[in-house]
Parts: sequence; structure tokens; C-alpha cells
Amino acid sequence: MTPGAALRRLFLHPIDTLVRRWNWKAAFFSSLVRGLIFLFANLRSGWEAAAGAMLTEWVYRAATSGFYGAMTEALSEAEPEAQAALAAMIVLPVSSHSLEFLIHWLRGTPHLRTSIISSMCFTAVSTLFNFYAMRRGAIRAGAGAQSIAQDLRAMPRLIANFLAAGPLWMWRGGWQMRTGRNGEA
Repeated sequence: MTPGAALRRLFLHPIDTLVRRWNWKAAFFSSLVRGLIFLFANLRSGWEAAAGAMLTEWVYRAATSGFYGAMTEALSEAEPEAQAALAAMIVLPVSSHSLEFLIHWLRGTPHLRTSIISSMCFTAVSTLFNFYAMRRGAIRAGAGAQSIAQDLRAMPRLIANFLAAGPLWMWRGGWQMRTGRNGEA
């Protein structure tokens, strides 16, 4: 399946692709980490403001990150890999940060710019990492997915391989977008 076909399927069949494949692992990890990002970004306004921003982010991410995880998981199954990763890097941040900004703006989060920029930076890295890990069987949800304990045991190896993947890809000439012809990714 191409990235375009995966995106069309997400759009045309949201119940099957987003609701039924809601990724609880992505929701859990994203809520935890992003809540801390908002906590630390807002500490200079006092503990109450920082805790409020953190709790707002936890609720928002707990409700939505499972859907974003399902999107990433769907795109992780598409070929060619580089184009699917690029699609994930565009679709997820636009959808998640637009809503995130609106929620925190309405709430009155004091250091909104710092919070959103920090969250966007985290999204850039976490989306690519989740995409990478999902293509290797981790952080997937639903039938046939491994347990969260297996995912956690695999994390050190996945993180090391993920950090090495970019330099290795560039060294091999991967920056020239592969077309997917003749089995190339």
C-alpha cells in the first residue's frame, strides 16, 4: 500500500482505521512525556499554572494520541518507507498541534509558545521513532501486537538502531528519495 492509499483509507474509513485500531500504547507514552514537557515549560509561572498545563495536556493526549498512534501505525505499513515517513511527519503534526494550540490557548496556558514549540520538537522525533519502531513490531496495538513489557525490553536496541539509522541512510546515499521500484525502500 502506498502512503497516499494509507491516507485515503484513514480518511474514508475512520472507524476501522482510527477507532478500532486506537493505539493505547501511544496514548500512554505520549500523555506521560508531553505532560512533563508542559509542566517544565510553565514552571516559571508557578506550580499551579504548570500543573494545570500538565493536566490539560495529559487529558488532551490521553484522548487523542491513540488516534495519532493508529495513524502512525497505518502509515508504517505503507511503502516506500521514506515517503510514508514523510507523510507521517506532515499529517500528524498539523492535526495534533493545531488542536493542541487551540485547547491550551482557550485554557490560558501561560507559556504557550514555549510549550507548543517544545511539543512540536518532540513530535518531530517521536513520530519518526514511533514509525521506525512500529515497522519493527513494537508500540503496535491490537491483534498480534507484542506486550508492553516486550516493547520496553526492545527499547534500548530500537533507540540505538534508530539513532544509527539516519547517519547510515545518508552514508548509503538515502537522501535521494527512493522511488520504491525494484524493491528499494
